[in-house]
Amino acid sequence: MPIDIEIFQTIVKMPESLKTEILHYAKYLLEKHGISESSQENLEELHGYGSWVGQIFMSDDFDEPLEDLKEYM
Repeated sequence: MPIDIEIFQTIVKMPESLKTEILHYAKYLLEKHGISESSQENLEELHGYGSWVGQIFMSDDFDEPLEDLKEYM
């Protein structure tokens, strides 16, 4: 199930007071991460990676066998 639908289905079940808290928190998160309606492209780039965007690096020898396993190969 897509996350948007799951979020919606959960929120619909909540009382108005909790919905208000969720709205305030969602606005806080948008502000904290500098996301506005005009930065929708940034949201699409972040989707699925969260705070790891641009921080994942792979070694040049990633596909090479490990030294410890060479005797088994």
